Amino acid sequence: MATTDHASTREDLQELAKRHLWMHFSRMGAYADHDVPIIVRGEGCYVWDDKGKRYFDGLSSLFCTQIGHGRADVAQAGADQAKELGYFPTWSYAHPRAIELAARIAGLAPGDLNRVFFTSGGGEAVESALKLVRQYHKLTGHPNKTKVIARKVAYHGTTLGALSATGVTDLRQPFEPLTPGGCHVANTNLYRLAPGYGAENLAEAVLECIEFEGPDTVGAVILEPVQNAGGCFTPPEGYFQRVREICDEHDIVMISDEVICSWGRLGEWFGAQRYDYQPDIITTAKGITSAYAPMGAMIASDRMMEPFLQGSTSFAHGFTFAGHPVAAAVALANIDVLEHEGVLENVREHEAGFRAMLESLRDIEIVGDVRGAGYFHAIELVRDRDTKQSFDHQESEILLRGFLSGELFRRGLICRADDRGDPVIQLSPPLIAGPEHFEEMESVLRPVLEEATRRMVHKA
Repeated sequence: MATTDHASTREDLQELAKRHLWMHFSRMGAYADHDVPIIVRGEGCYVWDDKGKRYFDGLSSLFCTQIGHGRADVAQAGADQAKELGYFPTWSYAHPRAIELAARIAGLAPGDLNRVFFTSGGGEAVESALKLVRQYHKLTGHPNKTKVIARKVAYHGTTLGALSATGVTDLRQPFEPLTPGGCHVANTNLYRLAPGYGAENLAEAVLECIEFEGPDTVGAVILEPVQNAGGCFTPPEGYFQRVREICDEHDIVMISDEVICSWGRLGEWFGAQRYDYQPDIITTAKGITSAYAPMGAMIASDRMMEPFLQGSTSFAHGFTFAGHPVAAAVALANIDVLEHEGVLENVREHEAGFRAMLESLRDIEIVGDVRGAGYFHAIELVRDRDTKQSFDHQESEILLRGFLSGELFRRGLICRADDRGDPVIQLSPPLIAGPEHFEEMESVLRPVLEEATRRMVHKA
């Protein structure tokens, strides 16, 4: 047991972090011989560590900080709300900020997505959607429609329900057996389509899975507009429209998982608007508050709500802090910034410049593919560009964790070097970033990737 006042020195913080803080998705043993990176301040597109070093936040922390760091006005909105009403639940009660935010979201969401069920984050939003699908089908006379179709390598969250939809083997295996019902089809990795398998086959894979499982057992299809895990897979033309047709034909709920792809990340309020399709449910989080407070939401259509408006029926599900008044006030202030300061317009104006900077790196031998949309892109790294030969597991470990992650950070760029799928570097800057920031990113990426080529391809 430890008791301490606020740690006053960086040595104190390091000691306490290593002794007491269990970091998420982290190899804790790695910090036995290395310092824990401790970020203490942020402003705009930059953050500073406890040594005073500045970093460009090329991942928006975790695809979250749309409006950048240090917005005192957004933080103040939360503080002002805490003085008025610090907390009250949305369990059979309401409060003004939750009502106002729900109406604001409904006004921005596509089509008839008018019903907003708040959560504390993205995984909870997905879990809520999967539970809603099950109860909805039971109430409408189809109790066997419990299965959910997702895509291979896709990440949808870590709760046992969301994990059953997640298609990343290494994240699933430690916690098996999972909630039953998860089925997986090909993702839209257009760089690595199987021989003889065209882009036009990808949506049909969803139909084939439904027919194999039995349409009367499939309750939902869950897809990200741009798939995060694997490295920003974008859809081929007509993909989502065809999936929508398939779902309608078999009475299947279409869930657009937009925990990352909403609130301007792709240049629109929601990714479904970017790709012009109408889901039955959108799951969202992260950018809803630009991470100034934890919040998520499930946004459902009027059709999905209809069975719950009859008699004594209720959706038997909820979270203590969902719709928290402080988080809701922060979300409203964040949406004000997005709406009134041209943040989405900035993404649309500069997306091509961001993409062009990344495309310019194709002259580096290790760069195999560049893909993504809006301010959400990835670079796939390959051993042989002509054959698209990737790196094996051991080589990926050396490349990503033995060199790239540390070297990019050392040079002042925060991004994600990942191998849930093939090795990629993901870049997702704050939505306020512009050309000068792209140049700064390139000035770090180019020499590091050139050195990675020498180490991994030429073994220099």
